[in-house]
Amino acid sequence: MENKQITVTSPLLPDLDEFNALLKEIWASKWITNNGSFHKQLEKELAEYLKVPYISLFTNGTLPLITALQALRITGEVITTPYSFVATTHSLWWNGIKPVFVDVDPSNCGLDPSKIEAAITPKTTAIMPVHCYGKPCDTKAIQEIADKYGLKVIYDAAHAFGVEVDGESILNAGDMSTLSFHATKVYNTIEGGALVCHDEKTKQRIDYLKNFGFAGETTVVAPGINSKMDEMRAAYGILNLRQVDAAIAARQKVANCYREALRDVDGITFFDDMPGVRHNYSYFPIFIDAERFGKTRDELYFAMKEAGVLGRRYFYPLIGEFPTYRGLPSATRENLPNAYKLADSVLCLPMHHALSEEDINRVLKISVNETSLYNRSSRIWKGSL
Repeated sequence: MENKQITVTSPLLPDLDEFNALLKEIWASKWITNNGSFHKQLEKELAEYLKVPYISLFTNGTLPLITALQALRITGEVITTPYSFVATTHSLWWNGIKPVFVDVDPSNCGLDPSKIEAAITPKTTAIMPVHCYGKPCDTKAIQEIADKYGLKVIYDAAHAFGVEVDGESILNAGDMSTLSFHATKVYNTIEGGALVCHDEKTKQRIDYLKNFGFAGETTVVAPGINSKMDEMRAAYGILNLRQVDAAIAARQKVANCYREALRDVDGITFFDDMPGVRHNYSYFPIFIDAERFGKTRDELYFAMKEAGVLGRRYFYPLIGEFPTYRGLPSATRENLPNAYKLADSVLCLPMHHALSEEDINRVLKISVNETSLYNRSSRIWKGSL
């Protein structure tokens, strides 16, 4: 259907009859929030699936970032990336912490470890990197710097559900990692998120903080907030966890088709899979060199949009260009040449489990306008992964 709109993402939805069956259980119990049985079950199943020791569920993906900073008592300055969704830096601002931007490595769009040390001051207390597009940061190099200077490391892993390096979950890197279960993510609970930590005592503190600071019926031990996940979303998440592997496999098929079709297109670059990494194929960003491609990123973006194919300039503009942050000394183009170049050239193509061969062919036809390319992708679609 040529008039069908192709969206950049599409939510993974559980079977409605199965979801209704769980809702009936919730209605019968009349327990709809406050650490109910489905909440406990989802925490247990997620910890096993993600290969992490402790995980705490939240009502969205921003609150785990805010809570991680509180749980680790972070103050002063935190080194982070400008190439991310605004929630990363907003979490610092809400905690009264000054973000200090460091440039990114174009090979993975994550913080460039070689630039971190120059940004450290006596006020620096932590580093907050982002596994951008689910591509793992150089966690070893970042940890070595953190250990050298006595800094905490909190990973924004909103894009990195299920990502592993040599069989080890990247969520185990650093002091804590946060996840987003927003509807646009590989795995979703409609809205939701989680915070991963390494020990039971820290999880207990996190659980206090997300429930107003209550440690008992009449005891409040910290100035907490209300960020608990309810039973309906936990039940939804339990069902989605059973089908997320199939969704990731479908996304991988889409990524392979795009790569096969676009590999020799002058002026378009993209990421290949990283050796030893289990990817989740959360996004498919391409980067446009206008001079070689013959069209700017924005020209391509709006042409696709007019034709009903919705890409996303993700991340554009940089966080440092927004009014709240543009006055920061670290937000300049001179300090962040790689990040600005990526932001000015990136376009995420539609990427989700529900894309068909017809959808992919239409995306390619509109974006590069060469029949031979999407014919090549069709061979991949019909073949095996």
